[in-house]
Amino acid sequence: MPPSEGLLRRLIGILHRGGGVAFRSRTLIPILFVLAWGLAGCGGRPPEGMLVPVTEDVEGTSRVAILAATTRQKSTKDPGEMFTGDRAEEVSYAAVTVSIPPDNARKIGEVQWAGSPPGDPRRDFVTVSASYLDKPAFVRALSTAAAKPTAHEKVLVFVHGFNNRFDDAVYRFAQIAHDSKSPAVPVLFTWPSRGELRLRAYTYDRESANYSRDALEDLLDLLSRNPNVAEINVVAHSMGNWLTLEALRTRAIRTSRGTDKVKNVLLVAPDVDVDVFRTELRRMGPVRPRLAVFVSQDDQALNISESLWGGVPRLGAVNPAEEPYHSEFAQANIEVFDLTSLKSAGDDAHDRAFTDVTSVMDLIKQRFRDGQQLTEREARASD
Repeated sequence: MPPSEGLLRRLIGILHRGGGVAFRSRTLIPILFVLAWGLAGCGGRPPEGMLVPVTEDVEGTSRVAILAATTRQKSTKDPGEMFTGDRAEEVSYAAVTVSIPPDNARKIGEVQWAGSPPGDPRRDFVTVSASYLDKPAFVRALSTAAAKPTAHEKVLVFVHGFNNRFDDAVYRFAQIAHDSKSPAVPVLFTWPSRGELRLRAYTYDRESANYSRDALEDLLDLLSRNPNVAEINVVAHSMGNWLTLEALRTRAIRTSRGTDKVKNVLLVAPDVDVDVFRTELRRMGPVRPRLAVFVSQDDQALNISESLWGGVPRLGAVNPAEEPYHSEFAQANIEVFDLTSLKSAGDDAHDRAFTDVTSVMDLIKQRFRDGQQLTEREARASD
């Protein structure tokens, strides 16, 4: 166990045992917050934006082309940043191609950051191209990509969580798309996270997620209207699950089941109040995509989030074998993957679904070997 994780657990024990409300609020909570989310943070990234294109083509590298929609403001200072953590009034679009080092030069599941931009493609994740798009150009690029045989008319949307800069989200999504071998067009929805590990940044990020709910809903509508897209699947992480669920709730109110192209939604380490999740499900009703939830009971970041939000458990840290969760998940036809058993020395439970992506993909394939879509019997059961 890393020293910081051991200290974190001892401090959480003190917090749960009491010791004075004022002491906990002024001293323990900020320390716990930094330690917990530091373990789950984007370690190793340089202070500068990494989206500075590299022209060198290295044999054995892989390239992942990502389309992005964002509610962030465009950067005017750092050319490698593209977008800041400030909120924009309008949605912007971009296209970024990321080069990933050969498998023998990297650890599967990790984003290998360069010490400074632009990086060495032999050992680092680097940017091959990065450009702003207007909305029509974004739609054309999507249509072209979705029409390729390798995409199978599918789109994979990624919604990141707390403490993510724009380049964090781009590189993490490139790693997910590459390591999972997803046969789909990668489309990133990135909202204005500060990309800072501070308590005030956490609260800012939460409100930025709320700010971006309509934009995510509009993006899903835009993707659904594209004739070259037959299926949309969504992966949301941490705080990104909140705005994803909000967008799904609104779409469920006005979308009929037979016409919706959003088929599967993976909720990874959701930083969502379990009571709020129950209300979201009830409001969605049966008109919703298939949901899969990825949980870990040793997720220290979500344990701290629980303390910050009044002591109500976070969805991503529940034990799905215990009641009432076991019965509720079964009744709602929600697939649950408990990743606690995948724990290894020094790993980060909050990012486990991505860093141990090979094991997680094996679990998904085993569970969904008969196909990912709801059968008619399952669909009737959810009514």
